[in-house]
Amino acid sequence: MAITDKIYVKNHRQLSSQLETNIPKGAFKGATLDILFQGKGLEKLDDATRERVLDFATDFLDCDCQNNPYCGCPERKFIRYLLELRAQGLGPDAIVDVMSDDYMVYAYSGDVLSFLDSGVRTLEAAEGLARVEGNDDASNKIRRTKQELSR
Repeated sequence: MAITDKIYVKNHRQLSSQLETNIPKGAFKGATLDILFQGKGLEKLDDATRERVLDFATDFLDCDCQNNPYCGCPERKFIRYLLELRAQGLGPDAIVDVMSDDYMVYAYSGDVLSFLDSGVRTLEAAEGLARVEGNDDASNKIRRTKQELSR
């Protein structure tokens, strides 16, 4: 299961009430993406909530793909965002706090830790493959990236 399947809308019931429609709790579920992408009813949200929802839509749903928002770009952009937070030295708890403050979404710290651990394991495998292939440049780059994630 991808980390984006474990990202939830904070205050989901309140948001559903303000929008006067039921939305799934998952931030990357189809109906949630539809509402955010199409912008229907966002004028009903209070200013602070609307700002965060629009920030989320702008930062993650903006791409030129024909199947937007179902093209996978929003999920890839969000994963990149999580990795950037980790590269800044934030731990799982802090990452959850920042994503909650930035976009009104949350995850469980254990799920974020699992995602980061899985990323490190994948990088270890890629580093080994690059070494076997004799690609020292790729191996060194992967090692540096791995070190950023595992500090």
